[in-house]
Amino acid sequence: MEKPNLSFWKLWNLSFGFFGVQIAYALQSANISRIFRTLGADPHSLSFFWILPPLMGILVQPIVGTLSDKTWTRFGRRIPYLFIGAALAVAVMCLLPNAGSFGMGVGTALIFGLFALMLLDTSINMAMQPFKMLVGDMVNEKQKAKAYSIQSFLCNAGSVVGFLFPFFFTWIGLKNVAPEGVVPDSVIWSFYIGAAILILCVIYTVLKVREWNPQEYLQYNPVSTEKEESANWITLLKNAPSTFWRVGLVQFFCWAAFLYMWTYVVDAVSATVWNTTDPVTEDYQIAGNWTGVLYAIQAMGSVVWATILPRFKNTKMAYAFSLVLGAIGFALIPFCPDKYLQIVPFLLIGCAWAAMLAMPFTFVTNALQGYGHMGAYLGLFNGTICLPQIVAALCGGSILHLVGSQQENMMIVAGVLLVLGACCVWLIKEKK
Repeated sequence: MEKPNLSFWKLWNLSFGFFGVQIAYALQSANISRIFRTLGADPHSLSFFWILPPLMGILVQPIVGTLSDKTWTRFGRRIPYLFIGAALAVAVMCLLPNAGSFGMGVGTALIFGLFALMLLDTSINMAMQPFKMLVGDMVNEKQKAKAYSIQSFLCNAGSVVGFLFPFFFTWIGLKNVAPEGVVPDSVIWSFYIGAAILILCVIYTVLKVREWNPQEYLQYNPVSTEKEESANWITLLKNAPSTFWRVGLVQFFCWAAFLYMWTYVVDAVSATVWNTTDPVTEDYQIAGNWTGVLYAIQAMGSVVWATILPRFKNTKMAYAFSLVLGAIGFALIPFCPDKYLQIVPFLLIGCAWAAMLAMPFTFVTNALQGYGHMGAYLGLFNGTICLPQIVAALCGGSILHLVGSQQENMMIVAGVLLVLGACCVWLIKEKK
């Protein structure tokens, strides 16, 4: 039986909690380096803290997906994981920015912050995955594009809000400086308010969405009578189409580049515009707030560029050109000494981000037609997002030494990586 059409508001309710989850994710992305630098982390070891987000993603998301497939409760099978993940995220969001406020030494505070970050990554991934699965479970094929468009809108809107929070709270009068080793109130309250919005959004979703019971689910999602040949992950990877690996190569350079942006861009912007990388100074904390604004501009630019990408006749040209624009953006960051001039590089970076979110799955899903095991392959393909970040994080300190220990030079490194990714796009064999 075909799944029924859902009204706009029912589609909206399925994904509304994603708005709160994305605020939490944006706060983490924009402020982790700032928090750990404030706690006393050395720039050469900073990238090691960024190993946890992709590591937790590659571990938690498949586990949540597998377990929730087999979970049936009076509250549903996806929603319990969503609620537990969100509740844990709220608790950790109240602890993480206070790592420097408990009177601990630098080493202890960094270990506490690292443990809190691990829990935050775990809980955000646990809360994020069920939203994608709810759409897959309950939305028919005709409405899936609309449902994912709503989810994309809420994702970008949440990102913009989360990125702007520290800037906004400083603007309304919260302190943006603090004693050495202590995170400023503007950041702490950003996490508090983000946590409150997250739990309210998730409660709204829990109250408004009723998942189908097992009988209803099987009625609308019948198990296929054509059983696919069982195969383990090693076998699937051996039999994967060449496009899977070639797009994965592009992904390697792209996600490594963005990992270096997330790790070093606060110090890069602070050094370029405010001529300091000292976390104790007011200028450094102002740079941290402004970086959040730049991230928000990148997100908005990405939304606009995503509407332009479909107009390219050649998909590979659109992909490669977008990555080159992003590379130019990265390379410009150290050469824009005015904070408003920094807007230009981040708009260009937004072009690369839009292509990275859309193009790879287009190529891979087209290439996998007829292969079977689509879900398993896409789960494995998620490794091409997580593994490059882990490798880049492990190499970050060594590369920073090679470029003179100047963090703004890591933006040049990121630009070079995106150019290499753009070159690899032409290796992809496109299947119409």
